[in-house]
Amino acid sequence: MSMKFLAVQLFSLSMVLATAATSLANGIGPFEETRHSFIGFGKATGIVIVDEAGAVEWNMKLPASDGWMLDSGNIIAAIYPCQKFPKGGVAEIERQSKKILWEYQGQQKEISTVQPIGENRYLVTELGPEPRAIVINQQGELLSSTPLDCQKSNAHMQTRMLRILPNGNYIAPHLLDFAVKEYEPITGKVVRVFKTDDRGRDKRDWPFTAIRLDNGNTVIGCTNGNRVIEVTPDGKIMWSVDNADIGEKLISDACGVQRLPNGNTVITSYYAKGDQVKLTEVTPDKKVVWRFNALPSSFHHFQILTTNGKPLASALR
Repeated sequence: MSMKFLAVQLFSLSMVLATAATSLANGIGPFEETRHSFIGFGKATGIVIVDEAGAVEWNMKLPASDGWMLDSGNIIAAIYPCQKFPKGGVAEIERQSKKILWEYQGQQKEISTVQPIGENRYLVTELGPEPRAIVINQQGELLSSTPLDCQKSNAHMQTRMLRILPNGNYIAPHLLDFAVKEYEPITGKVVRVFKTDDRGRDKRDWPFTAIRLDNGNTVIGCTNGNRVIEVTPDGKIMWSVDNADIGEKLISDACGVQRLPNGNTVITSYYAKGDQVKLTEVTPDKKVVWRFNALPSSFHHFQILTTNGKPLASALR
């Protein structure tokens, strides 16, 4: 056996072992293809649950911009203005019967987001002349209200995916303000701002989703700019991904974003239609490892439920 042949064989073996190690670190067996099930929320798509084979296993034609699969199996969603919810609203839906168990009717122009934050408490974003983050219960009672500091000329573009942080503050992406702001809920004071116009406002890097990571960084989906950035606590961009990085035009209006426990990032392309890719998963080194291109329309937001048959725990979104 020649030394050259042996060297080639050893190199090939090392590549195989490296691939297997990476897969195992990500919770996936070696050589196993990534498969996800998820729930998606969209204006045209409605609410859908898609299994790991890519088939729709549940759907409801209710125009939704945000939502969650609850531990009970029920679904809670923020609803766009429609006949049943003229000013938008919030609804908890029993999955099997599709019955609305309780609802909240919006009081201004639109409801953009909802997040369960405790026993019978829900954080909701209400858009309109007086944009605000409110906490409600299932009885429709208003428990608290925090004014939001953003433009008022375009209610639909005021804020999306407002979330509560571990420190109790709120984080709100304000699209046309090109800013993600962190609020102290009781006083409404803005305690931190991340700007997203570093490339110039003509790029339309409107922030849609903002996720605070355990390391203190924040991941931001920049909609029309077709990119996702990760910024440090002082606002420095330390990671980003766009179509140029991945070598394909897969990102088309980067609205919803989810950082998985393995460090990968899943991005929704809201403008995607037909057989175009609606969801893309990229690794930290910007390699595409999963994509979803079924359904006629895409999603504003989503929640990965399982990966290769295992429930997904502690995913940030």
